[in-house]
Amino acid sequence: MKIIDLHIGMDVLHPQYGSGIVKGISEHTADILFQEGKRIIDPEASGLKPIESQAKLDGLTVPLQRLIRDVVASTIQELGLEPTDTHVRELAGRWHKGVVVIKSADASIQPKEVPLEVFFHKIVMIRNNLRVLEQKINAHATLTSAEKFDCHQYITRCYGSLTTFNVFFKDKESHFTGTGGA
Repeated sequence: MKIIDLHIGMDVLHPQYGSGIVKGISEHTADILFQEGKRIIDPEASGLKPIESQAKLDGLTVPLQRLIRDVVASTIQELGLEPTDTHVRELAGRWHKGVVVIKSADASIQPKEVPLEVFFHKIVMIRNNLRVLEQKINAHATLTSAEKFDCHQYITRCYGSLTTFNVFFKDKESHFTGTGGA
């Protein structure tokens, strides 16, 4: 392993001393804390290896699990998505364990029941997807300001149509409005 691939706090595996944590790095050696104590190791000559899988990006080496966790977390935040348990917490208590019944005027068609948590989740996903669409429109490189404005007018109308479902939300801050955004 090359010295350049090490970073402080990195978990490493030495063929003789076992697992350790990098505590310091100099030009050719690393201070590594093993179970039996701290040792100065030449990573290239010793056969030192990272314990975790690594990803190397533009000279930056980080544990793969941390990279994936950070990328997923920032992607979720950037897209305006919410954790799935957020949906149920946003649902007003009086609607928990309720059902939506869809009944046709034709008596020969059997009514359909949908758990309200499932129905509410779909409403919240529509809200999240509208937020993503707004971000994509705002960031679009070739749309003119007038075209962006036109697209936002349609999104605002969608939010306005969804105000019907505000009755299901626990907090007024989560309500849909006819002015865009939720």
